[in-house]
Amino acid sequence: MNRPVILSVLAHPDDESFGMGGTLALYAQKGSNVYLICATRGEVGDVDPKLLEGFSSIAELREGELRCAAGHLGLKDVFFLDYRDSGMPGSPDNKHPNAQVAHPVDEVAGKVVKYIRELKPDIVLTFDPIGGYRHPDHIQIHNATVLAFEKAADPTFHPEAGSPFQPGKLYFHTFPRGFLKLVVRLMPLVGKNPRKFGRNGDIDMQSIAEVNFPTHAKIDISPAQGLKAAASACHASQGGVGMRTGVMGLFIRLFGEHEEYMQAYPPVQPDWKVKNDLAE
Repeated sequence: MNRPVILSVLAHPDDESFGMGGTLALYAQKGSNVYLICATRGEVGDVDPKLLEGFSSIAELREGELRCAAGHLGLKDVFFLDYRDSGMPGSPDNKHPNAQVAHPVDEVAGKVVKYIRELKPDIVLTFDPIGGYRHPDHIQIHNATVLAFEKAADPTFHPEAGSPFQPGKLYFHTFPRGFLKLVVRLMPLVGKNPRKFGRNGDIDMQSIAEVNFPTHAKIDISPAQGLKAAASACHASQGGVGMRTGVMGLFIRLFGEHEEYMQAYPPVQPDWKVKNDLAE
């Protein structure tokens, strides 16, 4: 698989750039067809009114930001599942009738498996089991992608979604635990509370850093760092421009030259070694 077909399945505009953007850009650079499924349009949250000029809604703005980012990353195509952003745990947005988490995992998996069978990816990428930082949509799209991957070759699973097909590999993107633990230790030194991270202070970085996932693949994204930075900057409404400045920008420059993955399928052998290519 010198040029594997890659399908990334994520939840919101910006997930593709802030997380695994370097990997997506790197493989696109190498000639792979790289596709993205985005479950929602990121409707939830506050946006600077100046950024909304020319857009009818937050959803339209963030879709535009995603398409801007996709251009920098070299994505072949972007597909939306047309759910609504569910917001963080316990928020009123969880109860919106079209919130992603208001729909059964089997239903979401049926939409994902349609694209798996249509695009026939060699490699499928999604979030880790805690969704990176425990966002409900991230966790649900992880569960739906795992189910879709496991059932993609089963003709009885959503037969209306196309002919059976089995992708070769499934990976979960993980944040480097050493990096997270260092961030948690350093944040108080610059006046930041690691238990109230993010624009809304609703991300508990300390508890996230305590969850350990194995690293089966470590991808050197240095050749694509500029593309990842340009894609991140597209997400102005999510602070993407500021990702390369200040304390967080320093952390990224010091530790952000690799993206890490846990291999979910095929099963990892007892004598496994960390690899530097998802296609290996």
